[in-house]
Amino acid sequence: MARRDVPLTGVERFFDVDEVIVSKTDLKGRITYANRVFQRVAGYSEDELMGAPHSIVRHPDMPRCVFKLLWDTLGAGQEIFAYVLNRARNGDHYWVFAHVTPSYDASGRIIGYHSSRRVPDRSAVDKVVPLYRTLLEIEDRNADRRQGMEDAFATVVGLLKDKGIGYDEFVFSL
Repeated sequence: MARRDVPLTGVERFFDVDEVIVSKTDLKGRITYANRVFQRVAGYSEDELMGAPHSIVRHPDMPRCVFKLLWDTLGAGQEIFAYVLNRARNGDHYWVFAHVTPSYDASGRIIGYHSSRRVPDRSAVDKVVPLYRTLLEIEDRNADRRQGMEDAFATVVGLLKDKGIGYDEFVFSL
């Protein structure tokens, strides 16, 4: 069965508050390191994860515009924090509070990315779920997938502008 064909189970997975899910990727988002917590929670072996796109754990209920924001921020050499819904190998899901940073070589060039994910604050997840549903609806409204994602991205940018805050400040206000 192809990865994207794995049906969602509706079962949520959890990990301990003292655990950290860690991964590293190259510039194209291919996994170069996955710690044992990541392997266990996501349900993949190290061999299955190495070289795989990090999107292997992308949950279909996660708005693509959030990943555009993530990649735009990282590409600008900045770190980003985000609440992310992931899908495990068997179709279970798990929430994380992600902190993603660029990794640099000795000459200051970005050579990849490092992500540390912790157990999220449940009240923040409860607040972000309706926003993500709205963003998904906006993405799905347009027959052109790219335009739908751009429309949802514009919604996020407008929300932040209306609040007069940046994305990280918004995330920490949840």
